[in-house]
Amino acid sequence: MSHKEEDSMNYTYSGAQYGIGFGTALAIAISYDNNHSILWAIIHGFFSWLYVIYYALAY
Repeated sequence: MSHKEEDSMNYTYSGAQYGIGFGTALAIAISYDNNHSILWAIIHGFFSWLYVIYYALAY
């Protein structure tokens, strides 16, 4: 195996390593759509999937 092939095999990628995750973005979108408040959207974004599941069960 050549040196170049070994180097290419050592890279791994993580889709959600940086930025916000899908659950956070979804929670923010749902919260802002319901409350029209940036503050509540940030708070609900912090809880991420917990808020999404709560919303799915409550509404």
